[in-house]
Amino acid sequence: MNVRHPAAVFFDLDGTLVDTAPDFFRVINQLLVSEGREPMRLEDVRVGVSGGSKTLIGTAFGLPEDDPTFEPLRQRLLDLYLAGVADESLLFPGFDHLLRRLDAAGIRWGVVTNKPRRFSSPLLEHLGLAPRLAALVCADDLPRTKPHPDPLFLAARTAQVEPSGSWYVGDHLRDIQAGRAAGMTTVAAAYGYLEADADPGDWLADHRIDCVGDLERLIFDHRGSA
Repeated sequence: MNVRHPAAVFFDLDGTLVDTAPDFFRVINQLLVSEGREPMRLEDVRVGVSGGSKTLIGTAFGLPEDDPTFEPLRQRLLDLYLAGVADESLLFPGFDHLLRRLDAAGIRWGVVTNKPRRFSSPLLEHLGLAPRLAALVCADDLPRTKPHPDPLFLAARTAQVEPSGSWYVGDHLRDIQAGRAAGMTTVAAAYGYLEADADPGDWLADHRIDCVGDLERLIFDHRGSA
């Protein structure tokens, strides 16, 4: 089946565009060791990144959110993370080439994330991506976050493209739900930070990719009418 050449491609950030797990791995274990706890394994951190700091603290310390020590620990984790938000984070393999091809083809691209802007902006600046973005929409830019489509509608308006002509790529069910609700072509990134029981095949995405090369082939090797 041929797919329509996108006017814009929007990406989730953590686990889709950027491999941020190494920095989360470093800071959560720094916090655990400071509290006399055993460090976590990288694979366990990767599973928890999509859930954000609350999931990481809950998993690492075995605490419910109403525990009086939960929020102080979470704030310490966020402070540690902000101090080194891009120390070890990198684009997933293949993205540097793909983004250059998108630029060369005049296809706009951007980021729509549930990560707050105070973490997203310095990360993207450090990676040299910020000046190239057609849109950056973060968790604190709107009252409603993914899976609501509002962030994707804002990204399309900012990039001056129609949602129906745009694609959204993400590694979580909420990404696909938001993309579908916005009328975008959806792409499930099965290489990302999948939760333990997640099956991208159940998300009703238009496409599934197992590596960035799969996305490049979808965009550039199958032009035409849908």
